[in-house]
Amino acid sequence: MSDNRNTDTARQGRTAALVIAAGGILAIFAPQLARAFGGGVRLEMLFYLISLAAFIWSLVVTWNLWQKTKDK
Repeated sequence: MSDNRNTDTARQGRTAALVIAAGGILAIFAPQLARAFGGGVRLEMLFYLISLAAFIWSLVVTWNLWQKTKDK
């Protein structure tokens, strides 16, 4: 039981880490991607908003993981 919980916790942590990394990369390359897709500032802002949503989602997941492991 405890082994399964640790595996789930580790998997959720890795998922949050990958989403943080992807959000950061998207934020860094948002201007280049907007230019490559032929969009303007609106498309660039959409990429920034997607990146922000990824960071907020990761913050919530990380907070939940912290609360779950704090009780141990």
